Amino acid sequence: MGFIDLIDSGRAKIMIRAANWVGDAIMTTPVIRAVRKNYPAAVIIVLAKPWVIPVYENNPYIDKILLYDNSGRHKKGFGTLALAKDLRTYRFDLTILMQNAFEAGLIAFLGGIKERIGYNTDGRGFLLNRGIKLNPDLKKGHLIDYYIGILKGAHLEDDGRNLDLFLCKSDRKFANRFLELKKFDSSQPVIGINPGATGGTAKRWFPERYAEVCKNLAQKFKVKIFIFGGPADIELGEYIAGLSRGCCINIAGKTSLGQAFALIEKCSLFITNDSGLMHAAAALNINQLAVIGSTDYIATAPSNKNSIMVRAKVPCSPCLKDICPTNHKCMDKISVDMVMETCKSLLKDSW
Repeated sequence: MGFIDLIDSGRAKIMIRAANWVGDAIMTTPVIRAVRKNYPAAVIIVLAKPWVIPVYENNPYIDKILLYDNSGRHKKGFGTLALAKDLRTYRFDLTILMQNAFEAGLIAFLGGIKERIGYNTDGRGFLLNRGIKLNPDLKKGHLIDYYIGILKGAHLEDDGRNLDLFLCKSDRKFANRFLELKKFDSSQPVIGINPGATGGTAKRWFPERYAEVCKNLAQKFKVKIFIFGGPADIELGEYIAGLSRGCCINIAGKTSLGQAFALIEKCSLFITNDSGLMHAAAALNINQLAVIGSTDYIATAPSNKNSIMVRAKVPCSPCLKDICPTNHKCMDKISVDMVMETCKSLLKDSW
């Protein structure tokens, strides 16, 4: 008997505990689509922290999003009990935990959810009545397959590896209007860079080299380059804009995440470090160059045919560290010329 037979799929209420980071959340979207395929008539509700909600809010496979208010009502401590109490009101039949933390299992248990499916890692096996043993091979592969492994371990059908990212009309309207205001010529490519990355500087290619690439591309195509990023990247964006001498428009911190997605969708080329926006561009099938240094290029590679990774093979990479303790050789060996050659291959029809 598979877990699909354990509940009445026609009346089921299913909670999916979202991953906590934008990129990881995007990489779980094949699982959400597959859950809908397995339970077509069920009510599917995603529990998510506020910053990843834009990944899910337009997804047609989801019926409702519950806010995990981790800085307010659901703050760690007594907030965990408040969240469990909130979940109990929904009377969920099944939860699928994308997040591996002990806390995720505890909340599902205290929330009275009948069937609790997830990897039995982090000492939480006793909280999961349907714990999935982690296949060691999945730890060596891509995160998409790691998440899909939860379904397979529960004997549920998967629905392929394609990523989903659904945009709303208002964000697309914003992107169209924004390009009009900036007087972009529709015959010329729209180019974006994403020079930031969460979790320290080790994942970041050097801003001076981003500026050189921007100057080269702006001169070639007679366009200005968009600098993407969140509020934490505003200063970095201003620094690169200054170095590039008027070749860039810094929009870091000036858009919502959904608006950033819509502007990425307009890009003919997106140049980025390993980041959440890298996975957004992959989900949107945008021509993308990903500069990869300290991170595991197998586990977090952008998953689409229009993405090319540029990386240098050095003995210490991937180190998975936030800050390089030595000379940042994994990024130093990636030259402006290497990136420009890859840009040329991605923009071959426009070059």
